Amino acid sequence: MERKPLNSDKERVGVHKWMQRSLMRTAGMTEDEMRRPLIGIVGSWTDLFPGHMHLDKLAKAAADGVYLGGGMPVTFSTIAICDGIAMNNEGMKFSLPSRQLIADSV
Repeated sequence: MERKPLNSDKERVGVHKWMQRSLMRTAGMTEDEMRRPLIGIVGSWTDLFPGHMHLDKLAKAAADGVYLGGGMPVTFSTIAICDGIAMNNEGMKFSLPSRQLIADSV
């Protein structure tokens, strides 16, 4: 039975996607893993903000769950914002607008 095409197939299926596949193989993906749906997991781990210090462990747990569920997790980072650090200085003006920037970057 032929499977339904996945959105992530656009990045790796076809003769013209040889370079993308070679980069994925270089990153350690096996042939089986390259056939799985690619699932992005974004995090904002940093050791600067106490509220973010555990986010690498949550991303790892999410990636493990995706893999066990048949997907291929692809993790990446985004900007980290801390309202507590920004409090009582000019940076406080940019805390909420920064959230839109984070969403756009993902």
